[in-house]
Amino acid sequence: MVVLNENTFEERFSLKLSRLNVFVFGGIFSILLVAATTVLIAFTPIKEYIPGYSSSALKRKAAKLTFEADSLKIKLAVLENYTKALKPVLTGEIEPESIDSIQTEARQRLIDESKLDATKEDSIFREKVERETRFSLQNNAQSTVKIVFFAPLNGTISQNFDATSKHFAIDIAAKTGDPIKATADGTVIFSGWTTETGYVIILKHAKEYISVYKHNGNLLKEQGDFVKSGEVIATVGSTGELTTGPHLHFELWSGGYPVNPANFIDFK
Repeated sequence: MVVLNENTFEERFSLKLSRLNVFVFGGIFSILLVAATTVLIAFTPIKEYIPGYSSSALKRKAAKLTFEADSLKIKLAVLENYTKALKPVLTGEIEPESIDSIQTEARQRLIDESKLDATKEDSIFREKVERETRFSLQNNAQSTVKIVFFAPLNGTISQNFDATSKHFAIDIAAKTGDPIKATADGTVIFSGWTTETGYVIILKHAKEYISVYKHNGNLLKEQGDFVKSGEVIATVGSTGELTTGPHLHFELWSGGYPVNPANFIDFK
């Protein structure tokens, strides 16, 4: 094979071809072509245009969603364990005295030790102070001051308290976003998400009363916050698997047992 200049017919390149040379050069060229094609398909976005290959963006999105789903699963497990631990308190299986038993015993030991060197007048005075200040929650619960509960939401009662069907609450239908107020002064003992009842907030009041607000749209208070009667703590929503529309599922518990809120609150 000879390569000539088209104008002067000067020889530019010459190569002696044979059957062996043709096969060798053809084989090397084929191998290089296959290798280049393989690299081009395996390491470039061109492979997305070949049927059977998924998009790299789709793979990244699927991996991201997998990590997010795993994080949500962990958070859900934590909330379920917290709710399971809180359930014995709400159902009355755990007595209030048993919760503070360790602190009570330690406090009693300190009191007994302090009395060893006390005079008779000191002992009488200390006993008087202890009766007035010891276990403030229990004393408040036993006081004769009557607690006044207010309606947490203005709306239409869609379902009343019915112990036979185990509906230990009053459902109040309202518009999404309407404010939900604390039925009385209290402390937030739970504020979070549950699978069945959505956003839930629970308040502990004096005299061992507990109010529960379920299916909220948003929670405006956190666990440990102290709220005043009538203070906005959440908004109406329709969250959770058991919801039937925008409404408030309101429960009132006394001494670990559910009571009919209509006996304490005028919802009209």
